[in-house]
Amino acid sequence: MPEVIFPGPEGRLEGRYHPQKDRDAPIAIVLHPHPQFGGTMNNKVVYNLHYAFYNMGFTVLRFNFRGVGRSQGEYDQGVGELSDAASALDYLQSMNSNSKHCWVAGFSFGAWIGMQLLMRRPEITGFVSVAPPANMYDFSFLAPCPASGLVINGTADRVAPPADTSSLVGKLREQKGIYISHEQVEGAGHFFEKPDHMDQMIGTVSSYVKRRLTETTR
Repeated sequence: MPEVIFPGPEGRLEGRYHPQKDRDAPIAIVLHPHPQFGGTMNNKVVYNLHYAFYNMGFTVLRFNFRGVGRSQGEYDQGVGELSDAASALDYLQSMNSNSKHCWVAGFSFGAWIGMQLLMRRPEITGFVSVAPPANMYDFSFLAPCPASGLVINGTADRVAPPADTSSLVGKLREQKGIYISHEQVEGAGHFFEKPDHMDQMIGTVSSYVKRRLTETTR
């Protein structure tokens, strides 16, 4: 998988770009967890999400936020990271101008950034939020949430408690015209450490995305 360096708002950003042969392939970006708590694009959840999308026929990009790995700049409380994500999507779209589907997937902090990106980019047709930290960050900007998507978390998550995730999903589901799917992996912690928990989470994501690709509605 090619390593790529592309321009971001604060200098270079480092990514992994995985193109399909099909010029019309759907595209997806995958966003990693918190940079100040060891989050990188090689996090296991992010890596597995990347390959799940690739195996479903997507051209995929994951990348390091500013100040992580070889990406330039420094942590910016989520503000700059949202700009980084927008630059990554610009880069991905510039290479895949024929794509008709555009998805964003994020894990933990990356889920929060991904949901904000969703609000800014109407071309995003679907999202996957894994263990969104609804207890730490304000998600009230999702009014209205512009696209349908999947929220998935573990029932034993101590970082982002399941009750907060369920409350977030409840608020999103009040909006008309979109549908929010919510799945929980029984016994899984925040990082889906056990292989069977990871497999179950990835399997749920894959079946959801495959179903959505066959539907014409948002």
